[in-house]
Amino acid sequence: MRSLPPGPASPPLAQTAHWLIAPVDFMEGCRRRYGDAFSVRFVGFEQPMVMISDPQAIRALYAQRDQRLPAGRALALLPVMGPRSLLLLEGAEHLERRRLMLPPFHGERMRAHESAMREIAQREVASWPLGEELELQPRMRAITLEVILRVVFGVTDAARLGRLRRLLPRLLEGTSSPSVGFRVLAARRLGRPSPLEAFSALSREIDELLLADIAARRADAGAPARDDVLSLLLEARFDDGSAMSDRELRDQLVTLLLAGHETTATALAWTFDLLAHHPGPRERLAAEVREGAGDRYLRAVIAESLRLRPVVPMAGRVLAEELRCDGFTLPAGANATPAIYLTHTRADLYPEPYAFRPERFLDGAPATYAWLPFGGGTRRCLGAAFAELEMRVVLSCVLERLELAATRPPERIRRRNLTLSPRHGVRVRLARAAYTSSVHPMPSPSSSSRIRGSAAAVRSQEPSAP
Repeated sequence: MRSLPPGPASPPLAQTAHWLIAPVDFMEGCRRRYGDAFSVRFVGFEQPMVMISDPQAIRALYAQRDQRLPAGRALALLPVMGPRSLLLLEGAEHLERRRLMLPPFHGERMRAHESAMREIAQREVASWPLGEELELQPRMRAITLEVILRVVFGVTDAARLGRLRRLLPRLLEGTSSPSVGFRVLAARRLGRPSPLEAFSALSREIDELLLADIAARRADAGAPARDDVLSLLLEARFDDGSAMSDRELRDQLVTLLLAGHETTATALAWTFDLLAHHPGPRERLAAEVREGAGDRYLRAVIAESLRLRPVVPMAGRVLAEELRCDGFTLPAGANATPAIYLTHTRADLYPEPYAFRPERFLDGAPATYAWLPFGGGTRRCLGAAFAELEMRVVLSCVLERLELAATRPPERIRRRNLTLSPRHGVRVRLARAAYTSSVHPMPSPSSSSRIRGSAAAVRSQEPSAP
């Protein structure tokens, strides 16, 4: 029998508000009452969304061909990312561009960026005050923004780089505020202009800078080869020999910015919060890093942090065919999504699911459909390996020379547009480690002005804690 599983009976507006204000409470309450699969109704979606957490059902979901994205996904993304964004394209167009964009984010091409990432992280860390309470999330945003500007965008023109450092944090903050998703949905329901229109002038100014940089790269055909992501995309060709247009390159750059900046910064902030409140794993990881003993435990810490604090809560699809789940047969055309946090906290998959235990990942990689911080299937995050490399570099740069201590209770989860973020920001107190690594020399604070400028630009946009 084709049917949808039960779910809350409250109006869509009430469910949407609960989801936006307290997403974990909303999901766990539904799981307790309805089981592993349940239906929810959100403002802006014409039909229910079925949330699932069983890995076998998720495997079947992501194995389906010819799936589409749920209606409403583009509401908050299209005005900023643009119509050619990889996140919004579907079918053959999506797969064609995914194949074209994948090589810079994998293998030797990706690992070539490790030294630049380390330089950026070290210069930022060198500017941090010791002995004072430090809010880490804006510092993480400063690092991830600089990585995108230098490694992904490859901007070298000083004037253009300075303007982007000033403008991009304003766009990022405005489009990732906790209420923006709700206001976009409410505006659509009421037939009013989208609140994102307030950023149109800012977006145009950023577009002018990006398009000018793209045009300059095309005109400078005789310049030495470069390895930033934009340079590689400029050289990439589709099967028919054509290249991406300037406008499409702009859309993909903004997509990489929005998808890779806030998410990686948030994942790093969560990891530091967990380490600050768990001295055993923190001390074991610091010893591994300082002794240059490989990165086995570092990788396990990152895997466990992304399990316990997944940044993106769901990655939905419109079913192309029927899907059996938890005793129900969902019909083709239904909306379904993994509830990633619920999958990651299943006791049958992870004993003591709410405990921070990196050791659970020391024996091998996480199971594909039981660990989904980057989604899955043909729409799995393009930059997953890039983000994990960046996390390894930043964590190492901090723990090589610094000790961190928590100054507040563990952070609770709130929704920040598309991400699950620390409610009040992660705050720690730093001290110089008694024993520090000599594997990667730290630059002096006086050489950190360039990165501090980027950090100041990001921190100036940080809202005060509610």
